[in-house]
Amino acid sequence: MVLEYIIITVYTVSLVLILMYALAQLNLLFNYLKSRKQQDNCAKFDLSKPEEVPFITIQLPVFNELYVMERLLNNIAKIRYPKDKLEIQVLDDSTDESVVSTGKQIEQLQKTGLDIQHIRRENRVGFKAGALKEGLKTAKGEFVAIFDADFLPEEDWLEKTVPYFKNEEVGVVQTRWGHINRNYSTLTKIQAFALDAHFTLEQVGRNSQGHFINFNGTAGIWRKECIYDAGNWEGDTLTEDLDLSYRAQLKKWKFKYLENVVTPAELPVIISAARSQQFRWNKGGAENFQKMLKKIITSNTISFKTKIHGILHLLNSSMFTCIFLVAVLSIPMLYIKNEYAHLKVYFIVMSFFVISTLIFFICYWFMYKRTYGGGFVNFIKYIGAFFSFFSIAMGFSLHNTIAVLEGHIGKKSEFVRTPKFNIKSLADSWKNNKYIKKRPSLNVVIEGLLALYFAFGMYSAFVVGDQGGDFGLFPFHFMLFIGFGYVFYKSIFSKA
Repeated sequence: MVLEYIIITVYTVSLVLILMYALAQLNLLFNYLKSRKQQDNCAKFDLSKPEEVPFITIQLPVFNELYVMERLLNNIAKIRYPKDKLEIQVLDDSTDESVVSTGKQIEQLQKTGLDIQHIRRENRVGFKAGALKEGLKTAKGEFVAIFDADFLPEEDWLEKTVPYFKNEEVGVVQTRWGHINRNYSTLTKIQAFALDAHFTLEQVGRNSQGHFINFNGTAGIWRKECIYDAGNWEGDTLTEDLDLSYRAQLKKWKFKYLENVVTPAELPVIISAARSQQFRWNKGGAENFQKMLKKIITSNTISFKTKIHGILHLLNSSMFTCIFLVAVLSIPMLYIKNEYAHLKVYFIVMSFFVISTLIFFICYWFMYKRTYGGGFVNFIKYIGAFFSFFSIAMGFSLHNTIAVLEGHIGKKSEFVRTPKFNIKSLADSWKNNKYIKKRPSLNVVIEGLLALYFAFGMYSAFVVGDQGGDFGLFPFHFMLFIGFGYVFYKSIFSKA
């Protein structure tokens, strides 16, 4: 029984941690709904008055973005703002032929009177954080807007964001991400679903109550003084944006999140690109938990509730470890349940933890309704979207668990950029993209074996015990089979 009790203990602890995370999400939902009734009375610059128009620097950190550079620069050149108060820095760490074509396009834009500079470094020290830090040395702007290569801000983006800096305590204004290829494939729909939850429920839920949020690495604007006061960009984690965000808020800078200002961007269309992005985000979250935990706990400038939300925020990615453990141990638990009758009460109590899934279902419905609208038809569509998202998210749990564990133990790895494709519809092809990783990793094979493992879990439902089977975990194992099977199949065949 020793092994059985170890399995039961790990399984139970993981379920409790998932429930705690679900309850935190529920609290964010209450905050989100409460915020909908609040009036925005923030002081704002009047940009119609020349004396109130601050100097802005736009930074575009890029690395080997051959397919999207022309689109990016053409779009940025259209942003409305007084030319004598705007400069653009193309922070180009590229090592391929895009350097030449980017340089030529920048020369053409310079001829139009645009203050745009092509800034190159001899090496990629610090990766994106290093590039931003280098550009900051010569940036003329009092405020610094940052866009990744796949983002396409609207012409009035600065007019909607800059005014909020009239409040001298505001260090960052962050906007919500949009998705220009949301409906391209199942993969992009799932990514959009997850990101929409973050940019509505989580960002608003935290920001509206004064809890810590994060600059999302792009589609936001910093007060330069805030960057320097917080210690400048650092490249010792894979999520330099989260790192600097927490250091700034610990210094009592305020962040302003604008849910209604949407900045369109392109979602990764193949699973290898999504995997590299997920790995970086999840490992970076764990790295920042290790880096920031003591600072948050010992801070005397933030409330206890903000500390709890901050810790749970930094542990977001670590929930994948709990999900993976619950998934893998659920099959042994099925056999233990039907083998040891004296544990019946324990398993009755354990059924309570299905409430975690119910909480997520409710929370994400409000997010979905915000994007697509309510009504019976949309609710039915939501049910399908939720279970598709849940299944595929669990299918990524091995991949993300490895990322999280590497982050917690301090294993360093290179900043791997997410390949961009310049794709909006199925008519656009990605197959000749030179940046695609061609060979799947060993982890993909394990994901395939896990799909078979959960198929065995479904089979087990029919044969365990002496009462004609036990189907309580069958839906869970079915979703895991679908999730790991999807991730395995798409990773092998590189399909969108």
